[in-house]
Amino acid sequence: MLTLTSGAVQVIRNVTANPELPPETGIRIESGIDGSDALRLSVASAPEAGDQVVEEEGAKVYLEPSAAQLLDDKTLDAQVDPQGDVAFTIAEGTAT
Repeated sequence: MLTLTSGAVQVIRNVTANPELPPETGIRIESGIDGSDALRLSVASAPEAGDQVVEEEGAKVYLEPSAAQLLDDKTLDAQVDPQGDVAFTIAEGTAT
């Protein structure tokens, strides 16, 4: 199962903390278009049918089935640069 670093948890919680969003709001990761290896990431108000749910310390990640398979043994990290832009990265292995 995908694991989350503390940085990813913090960024996801910040991104989904808007009080106007539903409480189940999280980040959804899905496979790219036409079988591409690229992944698409978006803010989702709830998981879709069949999504794998990864939740850690209030941060919710919804994985579309083929993305969940691809990310099964990976770690999601996130950082915010000085301009406030968020960058998510996928690393091999699980977070320690």
